[in-house]
Amino acid sequence: MTRTSAASAPPSGNLYAVEGRRLALCRAGEGGPAVVFLPGAGLIGLDFLNVHQEIAGHTTSVLYDRGGTGWSDPVRLPRTATEVAQELRGLLEVADIPPPYVLVGHSLGGAYARRFAQLFAADIAGLVMLDPAHEGYAAIPGPNLAAQFRQALGLLPLLAGPARFYRSLFRRMFACWPEGLRETLVDYHLRAWSRSLQEAKTLQTEVFEELRAGGALPDVPMIVLAAMGIDPFMAPFASTASLMGLNARKHEIYAAFAASTPQGELRTLENAGHSTLHTDRPDAVIGAILDVAALTPPARSARRA
Repeated sequence: MTRTSAASAPPSGNLYAVEGRRLALCRAGEGGPAVVFLPGAGLIGLDFLNVHQEIAGHTTSVLYDRGGTGWSDPVRLPRTATEVAQELRGLLEVADIPPPYVLVGHSLGGAYARRFAQLFAADIAGLVMLDPAHEGYAAIPGPNLAAQFRQALGLLPLLAGPARFYRSLFRRMFACWPEGLRETLVDYHLRAWSRSLQEAKTLQTEVFEELRAGGALPDVPMIVLAAMGIDPFMAPFASTASLMGLNARKHEIYAAFAASTPQGELRTLENAGHSTLHTDRPDAVIGAILDVAALTPPARSARRA
């Protein structure tokens, strides 16, 4: 196990050296299967602290920052899903967190979780998908969902400053976080507001194509949570009717996605937004994770070969 000095440590957890890059990881709890959170574009591990703390009471729970985000070392963005999946597997190895894993992927992190499962099927105990990015977005008639999200994010500089727009949203999002950590996270997101645009730049041109070509998912329990409420990060850029229309098309995608695996299940959350699903409905996220983990075999004691 390789750690850096405390001087460069993240607010919680440690930095681990993986192929010459330092990656931030925070772990809590004991036992298996280990639950690993993959944040959406622009989000970071500690944004999921509320759910992480609850899951740690049941099993090992892991938060981390992808390279180029949070307290991990910078990398050139965007990246392929394969690169992100391989990086995460290396980090879990170095941090001595053995498989199998329940991957919890939010938005873009859902696409990365799928790629990990395609590449390392034997390491997967289950999947929990929180409004995951999906290649089906591009196939639905009408305005392209992924394109509308990118367009909305691109309008941020036209507001009275991205910092002003984001500050109140993130403070509400992190209302139950410890005060010092809450302000640290708000400050981070105010500095790094454009990271979501950078990470998702090649979502349709590269990441979705990787998923299409990557093969089937392993036959493991999977729960897809679909957020059907109004996303506060999108509300300034579109009418309520437009956003509800997008939600309806998104729900069709997720229903088909859940049905594509033998153990897939779709759960609909009427009062949760895409970006804030885990803070609007932490009970639903925690319940889905525990349901998936309860259906999985016990963690293997031997390290992977």
